[in-house]
Amino acid sequence: MADTKREIERKYESKDSGLPDLTGVAGVAAVLDKGVAHLDATYYDTADERLAASSVTLRRRTGGSDAGWHLKFPVAPGVRDEIHAPLSDTLPDALAGLVRSRVRDGELLPVVRLRSDRDVRHLVDADGRLLAEVSADAVRADRLTAGGGEAQWTEIEVELADGGDPAFLDKVDKRLRKAGIRPSASASKLARALAETAPRRQRASVSAGEPVTAADHVLAYVRAQRDAIVELDPAVRRDVEDSVHSMRVATRRLRSTFKSYGGILDRTVTDPVGDELKWLAGELGLDRDREVLTERLTAALDAVPATLVRGPVAERLHTWASAEHGGARGRLIGVLDSRRYLALLDTLDALIADPPLRKAAGKKPRKAIAKAVKKDFRKVAELVERAVELEPGTDRDVAIHEARKKTKRARYAAEAARPALGKPAKSLVKSMKALQNLLGEHQDSVMARQALRELSAVAHAAGESAFTYGLLHEREEQRAVGVEAELPAFWERTERGAAGL
Repeated sequence: MADTKREIERKYESKDSGLPDLTGVAGVAAVLDKGVAHLDATYYDTADERLAASSVTLRRRTGGSDAGWHLKFPVAPGVRDEIHAPLSDTLPDALAGLVRSRVRDGELLPVVRLRSDRDVRHLVDADGRLLAEVSADAVRADRLTAGGGEAQWTEIEVELADGGDPAFLDKVDKRLRKAGIRPSASASKLARALAETAPRRQRASVSAGEPVTAADHVLAYVRAQRDAIVELDPAVRRDVEDSVHSMRVATRRLRSTFKSYGGILDRTVTDPVGDELKWLAGELGLDRDREVLTERLTAALDAVPATLVRGPVAERLHTWASAEHGGARGRLIGVLDSRRYLALLDTLDALIADPPLRKAAGKKPRKAIAKAVKKDFRKVAELVERAVELEPGTDRDVAIHEARKKTKRARYAAEAARPALGKPAKSLVKSMKALQNLLGEHQDSVMARQALRELSAVAHAAGESAFTYGLLHEREEQRAVGVEAELPAFWERTERGAAGL
């Protein structure tokens, strides 16, 4: 079983003279000597160091109070989520799954061994409560791959106690700086070890910059969405809040970008990739769509006076919401472990490494990118104007839904265009997001009414009153009518705002 904790720490260069006196740090009542721990850690990565490239660390460590397997994901500078599993000879399955989006079919190999003599102090307050752990680490690093070397250094590490106030680290920082100690240039021991023990031929080199083209801008956006999918994979597996939704959005952004910028990236190559992205988005959205609809219906029911609620409406809604939820987590993990999903990630990597460029790809970005954005906006205009002209009913509902989908695409195209087009693209992103929300409210009403009709039929068949379902249906219908009434003027303002493209 793996446990997760949020690690907040800062690292400093050491003068090899041990820790300075920290009794003067504000809020510290005592500095407790906890002795010296001898730590021995082996770090694992692929031969091409895919984990290190993402600032992810995986190690097996003995010694100290937390011996075992540790997997760390970056959250922010100086902040990481550390996932701990018990000591074993082989990598636990729970951790193997969390690195699968990066490792895929690659083999995890021992790349660096770090042995540290850690002189530990606990900073405690007047009640004896731990505020932070401070250590002076004498480190020896050995590269375990062919041609590598070794390195030695000392550093000071300050780790905030669980649940502590991060502002306390500023107080320690002030004291350390006063003692002439400066922050470390390396974000982690592993990063420093890899840099200092690498074979000379692998040391970083600076390459000449390439001219900025339309393709550069589009591929930068594609790369960012690919990275988002890979980085969100472990969060989805850990059921981190909003991670499934965020990953789904990244897949949609990618698919939309391939469609919008078909003049830059050849769609005969990208369309099949888009089909696989659509599949992934569908798998991610199976429970999300019902969850959002359930929240809407629950909120609507909560707003109905108790005297107007006839029958077990809340219970019926709960049963409906839970109908397809069983086994959802296991099914989604199965998708992320599937050969199809991992092949999609490999395909995206290959596409970015060797993009299927068309003639416009090498042109200056402003003209080629603006052309694609304007084309998407015109499609939105056609659909919105058609929807406004239709009579209320199913045809208008469908037209508004289609306009919403194209609005998302135009929004994502404008997002990709922002570095090239600047303020006009930023303004369009804002306008398209607002339009998407308005049209989304209408579509949510359509879906809610469909669900209410289903619930009403089931209730009626069970001999229950359908009155409350009808009341909720009427309220949803009025919400849709409100959107339809607002749309013409809203669209007129949107068109004026897009005139600067």
